[in-house]
Amino acid sequence: MQARDIMTPDVICVAPATPVAEVVRTMLEHRISAVPVLDDGLLVGIISEGDLLRRVETGTDAPPSRWLELLHSGDARASDYVKTHGRHAAEVMTRAVITVGEDASVAQIARILAAHRFRRVPVMRGERLVGIVSRTNLMQALASRMAPAAEPVTLDDRRIRDSLLAEVGRQNWAAPGDVSVTVSDGVVHLWGTVNSEARRQALVVTAENLPGVRSVEDHTRPPAVMDPIDRPNWPQPAAP
Repeated sequence: MQARDIMTPDVICVAPATPVAEVVRTMLEHRISAVPVLDDGLLVGIISEGDLLRRVETGTDAPPSRWLELLHSGDARASDYVKTHGRHAAEVMTRAVITVGEDASVAQIARILAAHRFRRVPVMRGERLVGIVSRTNLMQALASRMAPAAEPVTLDDRRIRDSLLAEVGRQNWAAPGDVSVTVSDGVVHLWGTVNSEARRQALVVTAENLPGVRSVEDHTRPPAVMDPIDRPNWPQPAAP
């Protein structure tokens, strides 16, 4: 499998001028731990939860010890101040973004995430952002590949995945980025959170109607924060 086979293509992004408060709301609303920053379509940075851990609003911008002040230059201290007090995405984002191409192998991506202790990596096609691969995507790929008699990803598998994502993207009931898709030997695996049983069924039916699909494995779940009284009666996985 390659990045294009497991990445989330509908990436939620913000602009450099986006207020930090709006960035936080976006991350919470879409239940994501990082958001790329695009300037006129070009990737210029990324904001992760780590970039927002130390903020003046929460009192977590504790001043460094005297020893650290001696070790850090004035420029470094100024940069730290901007990070903890900045009001816009451009002021708090990480600018040195490590990316992969869409043909990067799952093994290569895993090594990058492990070496840099990242939780996700943007996927590029030339200078254009086309997706993002998270640790969750890697686990989903692993689960798909561990299925009995799984075959290598074929061109048909990629066409099925692209067709499914395109069809879901055209529907007004679908929430972009909430569901991930992997396809192995014609078997579609659906992952992620879905807010209602009706939407879950719609996703399954959409996949089942695509040419070349042999079967659909539904691994989606309702949001963890959903109140029990509103939680749909999701089918439970079979016991191993």
